[in-house]
Amino acid sequence: MRTTRTVPARPVLIVTLTLATAGSLLLGPDAASADPKPVTREGAALDDRAAEAPASAARRALAAPEEASTGTTTRGYPRRRVLSPDPENPGDKSLKLGLTPYHAIAPKLNALQRLGDRVSVEVTGRSAGGHRLYLVTVTAPETTRQARAQERMRELIENAPATAAKSPDIKRNYKTPVFVNSNIHGNEWEGTDASLKIVEQLATAKDARTRDLLAHSRLYFNITANPDGRIAGTRANANGFDLNRDFVTASQPETRAMRQIELDKQPAVLLDLHGYVNGTLIEPTTPPHGENYEYDLFLKNSYANALGMESAVNALGYTPAKDGVEPAQIPFRDQEEGWDDWPPIFTPQYAAFHGTVAAHTVEIPLAVNNEEYDELPVPELRRRSAVNTAVAGAAIRAALNHVREHRTSLVADQIEVFRRGAAGAPQVPVSPRTVPGVPGIGPEDVYTTTFPRAYVIPPGDSRTQRSAPAAARLVDHLLANDVRVTRATRPFRLAGRTYPEGSYVVDLHQPKRGMANVLLADGRDISGKVSVMYDISGWSLGRLWGATVERVTSGSLRGAPLRPVAEATPVARVPAHGDLRLRLTDPREIAALNSLLRQGVPVRRGPDGSAIVPASARREAVAAARAHDVSFAATRFTGGTPLRRIRVAAAVSPGELFALREMDFDVTPVSTAALNAGFDWSGTDVLFVSAGLDHAALTAPARSALAAFLEDHGLVGRGATGAALNAAADRLAVRPVEGNTDANGVVRTQNTGRLTHDAPAHAFVYAPLWFTDLGPSVRVEQSYAIGNPLVSGHWRPLRDGTGGPAAAAGQASVVSGGRTVLFGTEPLFRDHPKGEFPQVARALFTVAHSGSVEESG
Repeated sequence: MRTTRTVPARPVLIVTLTLATAGSLLLGPDAASADPKPVTREGAALDDRAAEAPASAARRALAAPEEASTGTTTRGYPRRRVLSPDPENPGDKSLKLGLTPYHAIAPKLNALQRLGDRVSVEVTGRSAGGHRLYLVTVTAPETTRQARAQERMRELIENAPATAAKSPDIKRNYKTPVFVNSNIHGNEWEGTDASLKIVEQLATAKDARTRDLLAHSRLYFNITANPDGRIAGTRANANGFDLNRDFVTASQPETRAMRQIELDKQPAVLLDLHGYVNGTLIEPTTPPHGENYEYDLFLKNSYANALGMESAVNALGYTPAKDGVEPAQIPFRDQEEGWDDWPPIFTPQYAAFHGTVAAHTVEIPLAVNNEEYDELPVPELRRRSAVNTAVAGAAIRAALNHVREHRTSLVADQIEVFRRGAAGAPQVPVSPRTVPGVPGIGPEDVYTTTFPRAYVIPPGDSRTQRSAPAAARLVDHLLANDVRVTRATRPFRLAGRTYPEGSYVVDLHQPKRGMANVLLADGRDISGKVSVMYDISGWSLGRLWGATVERVTSGSLRGAPLRPVAEATPVARVPAHGDLRLRLTDPREIAALNSLLRQGVPVRRGPDGSAIVPASARREAVAAARAHDVSFAATRFTGGTPLRRIRVAAAVSPGELFALREMDFDVTPVSTAALNAGFDWSGTDVLFVSAGLDHAALTAPARSALAAFLEDHGLVGRGATGAALNAAADRLAVRPVEGNTDANGVVRTQNTGRLTHDAPAHAFVYAPLWFTDLGPSVRVEQSYAIGNPLVSGHWRPLRDGTGGPAAAAGQASVVSGGRTVLFGTEPLFRDHPKGEFPQVARALFTVAHSGSVEESG
């Protein structure tokens, strides 16, 4: 859990976390009025524990394709679906808290559907662990004709917002969509139970307010966004992923299911129910605010809704002295920094780019997870869970009441978000004038950007297909995020430059321009704006995904030969004659290589690091090209080093383990505990270490076995943990220097080595590391750029002036020598920087295949 600094603000409200011991049933008055504790935000960005996710979970996640739409036929409501029961699981961690175990959810939803004609249940997919994901819709009954009318209005709002703004039919008849997302963190349980209670109340209530709400709204409840974690009592899903950090990349099936709900339902209001911050924390947030939002509309609606939720939560009557519950808080009003909405990796912040104008993380108050789960008596845990369920329910009811009272203005502001994007209209900076009724708006809250006219993504070199897989992957990802993309049917000129036929163009005059820009833009260096960030503050698909992305600031697309695309054009190609060459500059190409090696194809390494496939394996190459959408070129090269499939032992983070499996490496997770238990090294070719392997904590036998393995095998290390093992094993003669551990972002790099050949000129860092005092046999593969290497993100020097970007400038970020490679960057971070993946793949192949990096090429 990253710790952020809480500063008394406008006005002062003390923020404390629930702290209790096993022997203390309540927080007494002294504890409740103690000095403010720092707000801690939901888990460490850097996981120092070795990932142990099963390969089956990765296969399930990777097998679920990214799709731009579900393609489901519009039907009326209710939509009956009888759910088969799940086997009873006495080990479900919800049971100890007196909450609903996962296996009881399907029977409960079946019963709710039988209560009347307001409740419908759909299965939106399956989790990485194979559990069903349930979406409950509560609304007044609709015929198929009425449902189609709602869909037409929804489409008009997005696709023709200027027309929608004038539509009396929309104003009178459109049902305001509301999305309540629960349990995205598996060990923050109570949102699920609160939602089930609310659904039951709505299903049977006869009062006029409920009838009015359901006649003019559709309410969508994602009952448990993370069933794997709910069952296991873990924050993450079965792949070890924090799903509330995955929305930019959408690597996990649960994230893609939530994304699809947001695209299909287009909610105007969203609640994401979490825990645990005492008092209950209700967004909107502190600065910095996402610069791609229409933040004036977002703040206006989110703050007004937050006030209602705050009032409802406080009205429950819980007190610090009696219940250990502090008054609710709104970060925008009550804090200066530490709870920002800068990155679009969180559910509410991501939703804002799909037209949600009131979006909230709601952190319920009393901790029942982690050490509290293990140490507190069961009666106290259940008391806390009951309080939390009531708090979550109060927040939901207040939000629904706000929707009932303000549905017309909420929908009108959603339309305005899309209208500005489609028209290319300027953003409206927040101020007391533009957002009346919100206190304390100052210059620190003003974040806007200058949208380019367009982005152009060239398709790749026509002969070598260089970057073609990356361009296709990026385009498909944009489409999956509901960004509109066109493709040139012939060469065209824009802003004085000629682009080739097949180039993709993202016109920023589109309803979801914020979504397009937040994914593709470089971002901003915000180091001078805020003292600390609780999570990533730099990301860029344009810089990190391996495709060429060109920002075009001006020019006209009128008359350009552009046609909308629903998917990227496949790049799979295999020449009809001769040996074949496969570039290894994209993770899809690495996966294709590994699939060929698994089949026993005799692949050789070319002089530039590419893979040479014999003509005799053309059939296998065709299958690999189609399966991975990669292109082979003809080659006459006859030499090269034979390659073999390698087996990797990996003490790495969950994102890194997932990325290795995405590239189809044969990976066995290891850790300090695994090695101490007597790990069998005989089936391993190379060790990759970045987390969860502490050399000093190894037993003598484990240390001896590791030393024996490293005597004849390769080591790839990343970050401080990898560098520490390198030093303990006396491998590369380097001095690792740790930068500011709070720093993260996109940096400029200079690639000078064989391992980084054709790599992007940018990298991602978190707690950046660099290497000095290089020994004579150490080769610099990559360096941080001179000057200020930080492009976007947050990277300040430490108080003594060290550890900043100036200190890293020009220093080695990736080094190699012998059978060792060390990374100071984060090339596999959370499965995100796709363009950097091949650097790790090349390092693994190189140290596994040769006595030295220099010899291997």
